[in-house]
Amino acid sequence: MKTIEIKEVTSIAQLKQFVQFHYDLYRGCQQAVPFLFTEEMNTLRHDRNACFDFCEASYLMAFRGEEMVGRVAAIINHRANERWQRKVVRFGWLDFIDDKEVSRALLEAVEQWGRQKGMTEVAGPLGFTDMDREGLLIEGFDQDATMYINYNYPYYVQHIEQMGGFEKDNDYMEYRVKVPEQVPEKFHKIAEMIRKRYNLHVRKFTRAELLKGGKGREIFNIVNATYKDLYGYSQLSEKQIIQLVDQYIKVVDYHLLTAIEDWNTPDHKVVGFGITFPSFNEALRKTRDGRLLPFGWWHMLKVLKWHKTDVVDLLLIGVLPEYRAKGANSLIFDDLIQWFQRYGFKWAEAMPQMETNEHMRGQWQYLEATQHRRHRCYRKKL
Repeated sequence: MKTIEIKEVTSIAQLKQFVQFHYDLYRGCQQAVPFLFTEEMNTLRHDRNACFDFCEASYLMAFRGEEMVGRVAAIINHRANERWQRKVVRFGWLDFIDDKEVSRALLEAVEQWGRQKGMTEVAGPLGFTDMDREGLLIEGFDQDATMYINYNYPYYVQHIEQMGGFEKDNDYMEYRVKVPEQVPEKFHKIAEMIRKRYNLHVRKFTRAELLKGGKGREIFNIVNATYKDLYGYSQLSEKQIIQLVDQYIKVVDYHLLTAIEDWNTPDHKVVGFGITFPSFNEALRKTRDGRLLPFGWWHMLKVLKWHKTDVVDLLLIGVLPEYRAKGANSLIFDDLIQWFQRYGFKWAEAMPQMETNEHMRGQWQYLEATQHRRHRCYRKKL
C-alpha cells in the first residue's frame, strides 16, 4: 500500500480542492448538510478573513498516490492564546477516509507545525474563533446537522480516541425544541413582570438602524461581553464585527432578530438579543456542493424570504451578565416564539451550548426539548 503524503495548500486552486474534499466525502450522507462553498473559501482565505489579523494557519491535504484521502487546518489564534495563557495549535476542517494511517498523519502534521511555532498543546476541532464550527460530533449521528455545525462519521471519534494522548477538553450540547402552540405561561408571566419591574422592552430594529445606525455592531459588542469567559473565546475585533454584520445582519429577517433595551438609560441601551434564521438544510441539499449557481440561490431565497421550512435555527442569543438575573432571556423567547408561530415553524434547533453552561441549558426545561447531539473538543500535550 502506498504511503501517505501530506501537502500544504499554497494556491487558490489547491484551496478549492481542500474545500471540495468535504463535499465528496459526504455525498450521499443523509444527515450531513452542505456548507456554502463561497463562505468556506472566504473563511479560509488570508485576504478575506479578518481573523488573520491575529491568527495564522496552514492547510494540509493527505494523499495516497494521486488520490486525496484527508484534510485538516492547523490554526494558531494568538489573541486567544494570550487571553487564556496557553500555547495552543488548533486543528479544524478535519476530514478523512476511514483509515487510521490517514488520520494519524494529518494530526501529526498539525502537531509538527505547532511545535515549529512554539506551541505546547494541540486542541480541536476548533476554528479561528467561536464564530466558526467547533467540536467533533460524538452523539447524535442519526440526527440532521445544520449549516452552522460540524457533522462527521462515527469513525472519526474512534480514530482520535484510539490514537493516544487526546483527552476531553470541552463538550457542547445541542437541543431540538418543539415550538409550542402558545407561549408557555411561565415565559409570558415572567416577561410581563420584567417589563414592569425593570423597564426592559423588546425592540425590533429596522435595516437602517442595524446597518447604518450602528445597532448591528452594538449587538456583536454584546457577544464580546457575553462570551468573554467561555471556553477558548477571543474578543471580536472591529473588522470582524463589520464582516459579521455584513454576513448575517444584512440578510436576516428583521422579525426574527429580537433585541432587549433598558429604558432606564438615556439612550435605551441594548442589553440582549436573539438572532434566528429559518433552516437552510433542505435548500442547501438542493445545491450543487453548496454552490449558489446555477439554481442554488433560488432554493435559498425561498427559505429566506418565504420561510419554506418548518425549522428555525437559534443562531446567537446573548444577554449582558448583569441582566441575566433579571430574566431578560424570557423577553427574547416570549417575542421570538410568537414570530415562530406566525411563520409556521414547528421546530427550533438550538446551537451548541457548553456542557457547563447550566443557566443557558436550564431554559429548555420550560419547553418540549430534547438534547439530541453532542460535540467534543479534544486536547493533547505536545
